[in-house]
Amino acid sequence: MAISRIKDLSDSRLDPYLRLSERQLRSVLHPDEALVILESLFVIKLAFERGLDVVSVLVDERHVDALASAVSGLGEKDVDVLVADRGLLSQVTGFNVTRGYMAAARRPAARGLRDVLEGARSVAVLEGLVDVSNLGAIFRNAAALGVDGVVLAPECADPLNRRAVRVSMGNVFLVPWAVAPRPWPEALLGELRQRGFETVAMALDERAMRMDDPSLRKSQGTALFFGTEGTGLTRPVLDGVDRTVIIPMARGVDSLNVAASSAVAFWELFARRRG
Repeated sequence: MAISRIKDLSDSRLDPYLRLSERQLRSVLHPDEALVILESLFVIKLAFERGLDVVSVLVDERHVDALASAVSGLGEKDVDVLVADRGLLSQVTGFNVTRGYMAAARRPAARGLRDVLEGARSVAVLEGLVDVSNLGAIFRNAAALGVDGVVLAPECADPLNRRAVRVSMGNVFLVPWAVAPRPWPEALLGELRQRGFETVAMALDERAMRMDDPSLRKSQGTALFFGTEGTGLTRPVLDGVDRTVIIPMARGVDSLNVAASSAVAFWELFARRRG
């Protein structure tokens, strides 16, 4: 590791951590320069393990040895390690919740839809999710409960947003995902049908069946749709899927937060099926 000391916040090497917006980090016009911000030693180590191109690490001076030990042998590239005292680093956005570690890595190349669906049996489809914390939590649930892939509608939030990466505990780098093509949702529904997936929507409507209905466990491949935090799935999705399902509720509660409902659904429809 190439270690250098940061003495003030004006240092240009802090730009990705301190001054660049999420839009600037994505660098749409120059994708080879796009960056993703990693927060916490656990996520940084996972990024090295997954072969991400880590550009720099920003670390509390007290944690340099722990960093070196954690990533030893995980990458051949000489990464620029920026070291500063905690007083200075506490002024960097988000640093107080990272336990002293941040990193910037090149944004991984986007996957195609067919790549994500190839060989998959369980797929989560997300429409209109804009809360990056919910998005990150769903990816963590998907990784933990054996979902093979995630497909996002074109208007969803970015899974590589720094908060989404942190909330997911880096699982956005483990679970294969792709953005669905337009026209939405027709193109995706057609591709799923062609591959033999049963399409199931999480929705409160008159035809919804209980999630524990035994008939839901007979499909060879299931694509499970989740809608936006406010209004749920759109009518074109609801009209296009094979079934709608609900999680049975008590005490008059009508639904769960989308991230919480994803954990229940992934367990019931995917994880238990493997058992």
